[in-house]
Amino acid sequence: MELEITEKKNNSLLKRTEVQFIAKHENEGTPNRKLIRSELADALNTKPENIILDSITSSFGSNISKGYAKAYSSLKHAQDVERKFQLKRNKVEGKPKKKEEKSDKAEEKPSPATEKSEDQEEK
Repeated sequence: MELEITEKKNNSLLKRTEVQFIAKHENEGTPNRKLIRSELADALNTKPENIILDSITSSFGSNISKGYAKAYSSLKHAQDVERKFQLKRNKVEGKPKKKEEKSDKAEEKPSPATEKSEDQEEK
């Protein structure tokens, strides 16, 4: 598979580089996301974890796929900016859920009902 970057735009506000590319794949199907991410990482001199593939499209009967990707300066910036489904689709670790954090705090504090029952048992 050959990868050609057709357009490259630096977005300093979101700390990322936006890339449009063409992937030429002779006698093969559409390449998977992992392969394209690793090829883009080599071309952009970054880690594959920092690259989020937004879209890949290929035409019927064609050996060319066009796509759009975003290369972030760090994984934390990608997690802060990208939507959850994009992170999941690109198999990037997401933010910890707030519900899990709250459940941990809830376990530490006893509920008022259990405090009352303990007081009644002492009497």
